[in-house]
Amino acid sequence: MIYATYADVIRPSVKRQALLSDIILVLGGSILVALCAQLAVKVPFSPVPMTGQTFGVLMVGALLGSRRGILSLGVYLVEGTTGLPVFAGGGFGLAQLLGPTGGYLTGFVAAAFITGWLAERGWDRHFWSAWLAMLIGIVFIYASGLLWLSFYVGWKNVLTMGFYPFLPGAFLKITLAAFLLPAGWKLIGTNPKVKSSRPPEM
Repeated sequence: MIYATYADVIRPSVKRQALLSDIILVLGGSILVALCAQLAVKVPFSPVPMTGQTFGVLMVGALLGSRRGILSLGVYLVEGTTGLPVFAGGGFGLAQLLGPTGGYLTGFVAAAFITGWLAERGWDRHFWSAWLAMLIGIVFIYASGLLWLSFYVGWKNVLTMGFYPFLPGAFLKITLAAFLLPAGWKLIGTNPKVKSSRPPEM
């Protein structure tokens, strides 16, 4: 069964209005991630900064669903590579995507899709299932990020430079997301359960 996401709840039923809503949501999701990226702190011994990006990515995926989520992060990468200062600390350009942090950036797309897919299965309705969904999403980010980073720093250094320092922050981000998502459904009140038996359409 496919559950409604937050985006589905506010999506108009009129086709043209629904399309405009989808476009606005996709762009809005990319802007949210860009804003979170500006919350950046440099790590002295690592080329990877601490940012709020992962939180934004996980929330965008869960709020928008798998298809809008993957589109939103795809737009975010296009924005950054074409010159908009949307990457960490105002970074931009193709060099960012090809540099040490490029794997994390591409991992955002997969993470948004998987968290959205799980939200469409109702995983965002309760704290522990939402927490697990966020954990799965962030695993995709780190798997992609560490694999790419290893080409720059080597396998011996990759965990020290790209994983261990970020564990406390990752825990806080997925916990915050897992708290906010079910809380939001409670505030909505109507708690729409099943959208359809088929994958969501755009």
